Amino acid sequence: MSKHFTLPYEGGLIDKNLPEGILHTYEKIWTHVYPESRPASYAIADIICDAINAHKDGLFRLGLTTGATPVSLYNELARRYEAGKVSFKNVEVVSIDEYYPSSAGGAQSRNRRLHDGLLDKVDILKENIHIPDGTVPQEKLGEYCAQFDALARNLDLLVIGVGEKGQVGFNEAGANEKTRTRAVRLSYNSRKRQSSNFNMDIMATPDKAITVGIGTMLTAKKIILMAWGEDKAAAVKAISEGPCTTDCPASLLQEHDHISFYVDEAAAEQLTRSVAPWLVGPCDWTPKFIRKAVVWLCQETGKPILKLTEKDYQNYGLSELLETVAKYDKINIDVFNDLQHTITGWPGGKPNSDDSTRPVSAKPFPKTVLIFSPHPDDDVISMGGTFIRLASQGHDVHVAYETSGNVAVHDDVVLQHMDCAYQLGFADKFAEVKKLVESKRPGEPEPRALLEMKGAIRRSEARGAVRSFGLNDNTNAHFLNLPFYESGGIKKNPRTQADVDIIKDLIKKLKPHMIFMAGDLADPHGTHRVCTEAALEAMEQIKEEGGNAWVKDTHVWLYRGAWMEWELGRVDMAVPLSPDEVIMKRHAIFRHLSQKDIVPFPGEDPREFWQRAEERTQNTAKLYDQLGMAEYQAIEVFLKLY
Repeated sequence: MSKHFTLPYEGGLIDKNLPEGILHTYEKIWTHVYPESRPASYAIADIICDAINAHKDGLFRLGLTTGATPVSLYNELARRYEAGKVSFKNVEVVSIDEYYPSSAGGAQSRNRRLHDGLLDKVDILKENIHIPDGTVPQEKLGEYCAQFDALARNLDLLVIGVGEKGQVGFNEAGANEKTRTRAVRLSYNSRKRQSSNFNMDIMATPDKAITVGIGTMLTAKKIILMAWGEDKAAAVKAISEGPCTTDCPASLLQEHDHISFYVDEAAAEQLTRSVAPWLVGPCDWTPKFIRKAVVWLCQETGKPILKLTEKDYQNYGLSELLETVAKYDKINIDVFNDLQHTITGWPGGKPNSDDSTRPVSAKPFPKTVLIFSPHPDDDVISMGGTFIRLASQGHDVHVAYETSGNVAVHDDVVLQHMDCAYQLGFADKFAEVKKLVESKRPGEPEPRALLEMKGAIRRSEARGAVRSFGLNDNTNAHFLNLPFYESGGIKKNPRTQADVDIIKDLIKKLKPHMIFMAGDLADPHGTHRVCTEAALEAMEQIKEEGGNAWVKDTHVWLYRGAWMEWELGRVDMAVPLSPDEVIMKRHAIFRHLSQKDIVPFPGEDPREFWQRAEERTQNTAKLYDQLGMAEYQAIEVFLKLY
């Protein structure tokens, strides 16, 4: 499937013909921003292939790493090899890290992943592959690391991804610019992240690793860094524009003379040229972009919109806005009215009312509404209040759970359900299921029978959640079980037409007036993004097929997850929630008991999903209040895609 999801942008920095030195004014490592990871990977592949083809004397020495970041790059390099555009016969590859202890053939090893992702698909000679050996006896590990360090020095090109905290390889916070290849102990949080490769079992995740050090990396002749997704945005900001600090190991690579950074738009969203492009160069001042600038100015000055002065605009680099658009007081009033018109208590449209300044039309009423939920709880976590409001206001609301969410259920939860069934007088399957759980192997897909039980648990929770606010869980809750997700492990299958067809069938059956989808861009290969791309592909195909005139009146709205929110400069609809609706939303989230307290994917934030979601929506309400709008308990906001 070829469709990839990027967010719409209005206005922004006019970078055509802008000198590179000005474009990268705030960047200590020049950062190249692409719409998404694939074109960025193509650009990096160009550099790698050109360098290999131009190399004449001896082996071209290439440093690589594994993980999710280089997946699209390795696919492209393999494709170019198949097309005869590059050969790896004269390339020497040095991988920069490996778990310790770890066998080369282990499904979760970096060795295996690098071979599967690239090396087994090209013509590289076996003797030219150097990957840290995770089987070296501990008493010989120091000597081995010193030998590997000599191999890893003075690479012609080093291409590496960076982690959410600015890690490179297994160099975590505290690693300095003098470090060499060595064994390191992994922090608890790092093991928690890496446990996705070990069936989410942190006890099965190695607590040590071998990694090339920052000092060794700095000996490479050229370095390319990569980062995709909004969960890398803070790290990209710190690496590109922040100080050199051991708190962010990749920032120490700023000292290199020939280094560049390739990121997608989501990962670049905290860079100065994204946050405040008017500080970098001339801008295209569309209404939404003006709103973005004014909201930023309010946050910088601590003032509401209508109290901003001409001097504020001038002192904070917005003189161009005054010179090219209007006087400051007119801008203030226009933006205030524009932002106020995003607020509505009628997310499906208010019947029998003037809708000229409302985000959603009054007719038709009631509307058919379809909410796509990537996992069986994203609907209530991300837009539960709006969901409740739409249902209570009489719309025909349907929710489609795109994936089973089965891998996010802890084994203990399954055993508890089986014990409950036994206690209620049903068949005793506890021992049988326990044996199934114990048959699992790290890095291998879970037994299908166990996944079916986990999927059933999540379906029952989702049904209970929507029943809690009156939705008919038999007719209006749809479980799509998209095939791409059913790999039995964290790594998913490729998205195919089979996924799209399932979504198409539901959309064509319901003919919705409004569709809500997840707008998260955290991971190019993550479930939320894959689900949204499949749904958008389905919509495009429906439009192209003909005979579906109704689709021209279907509007797509994007919501965010539990962690992040749309910036107010881009918001098209803001739905305020009453205190009672906040409680109803919380109780709906509580129905997802398998995700409560022991949720396997909380990252480094120890709070539960409902706590994160409430803080997010309450902070949005506070921001509206600080800008001079009415004060609400909480607000859920949405971006209109079309």
